[in-house]
Amino acid sequence: MLGLVALLSVTQAVDVGTPASSNVRGARYPRVQADGRVTFRVTAKNAQKVQIQAGTPEGMGGGPFDMTRDADGVWTVTTPPAAPGFHYYWLLVDGFNANDPSSETYFGYGRPTSGIEVPEAGVDFYLPKNVPHGGVRQHTYYSKITASWRRAFVYLPPGYDAGRTRYPVLYLQHGAGENEEGWTKQGRANFILDNLIADKRATPMIIVMDCGYATRATTTGTTGTAAPNAFEDVLLTEIIPAIDAAYRTMPDRDHRGLAGLSMGAGQALTIGLAHLETFSAIAAMSRPAARSFDAKTIYNGVFGDAAAFNKKVRTFFWSAGTAETAFHDSAKANMQTLVDSGVKGVFFESAGTAHEWQTWRRSLNDLAPRLFK
Repeated sequence: MLGLVALLSVTQAVDVGTPASSNVRGARYPRVQADGRVTFRVTAKNAQKVQIQAGTPEGMGGGPFDMTRDADGVWTVTTPPAAPGFHYYWLLVDGFNANDPSSETYFGYGRPTSGIEVPEAGVDFYLPKNVPHGGVRQHTYYSKITASWRRAFVYLPPGYDAGRTRYPVLYLQHGAGENEEGWTKQGRANFILDNLIADKRATPMIIVMDCGYATRATTTGTTGTAAPNAFEDVLLTEIIPAIDAAYRTMPDRDHRGLAGLSMGAGQALTIGLAHLETFSAIAAMSRPAARSFDAKTIYNGVFGDAAAFNKKVRTFFWSAGTAETAFHDSAKANMQTLVDSGVKGVFFESAGTAHEWQTWRRSLNDLAPRLFK
């Protein structure tokens, strides 16, 4: 009897915390504890060394984390408290990168990658609630520019199918190494908008999430080298006209915005600021600007006449997490330079988060209510 009690005590001690919501169905590990620590467990009987590698160490409290092997070849480690939100990670098994078979995978770092969701206490703006929900559709189209089939994800607000209303459109781009799934799968953009719209904090809108990578085809129809403006041409001459034709949009610049994170933020700035005839709202998340930042000359002088810029651009937004120091400090300084020159802009800080999805979820939650008013 004492042996059974001891066994139960050990089991209870090991299984502390709650299985992560990002686990595959039925997986007991990884487990998230109340203070944000995460316990990982994996079986690798023939391995000599197993570690957990965080995609962004600042978000998961460091790493790589060495795992400890038991007599049955089961490896375990508990990390320091992680920041709330979504984190990419993978296993290092004798130095080889491998996904955790207990976790769902998400496209990041140019490949399907393990991910873990760490809840933020008392925060639910990005979680599904008992409110009207919009839908997310896959929009497949053929690109003559790339000579290939491409795919965009399109969020349609609650009530879209039952009505005749036309909606403004936000084009929302992912970061480097990710794809068009990121903003809904990792970012929960659809739930963020559902909740904001239900609370009457955001204007109902369509959100289009396309792949930010594009390679221009050669004259023979085979793919050529990537060109800096290939995605710009796809966006302006193919995807925007296709969306306006397929959905009930308000097809004018006053009701069209361009936003993105990291690489996508760079696209929002370079494409959006060069095409104010197309976009009236521009938002950059986690993107530092040029080291030499002159408000009069940067981005081909678009900010040179602040009054004219303010008249054209209804929303100009920049954001970063305070834990992604280089991005945050540069972006904040650049925005302050613009504001000092007379440009109307907003800088949003995500406290305590790094170059990760919780920064961008919070950013979208702050941005969306500012759009299309």
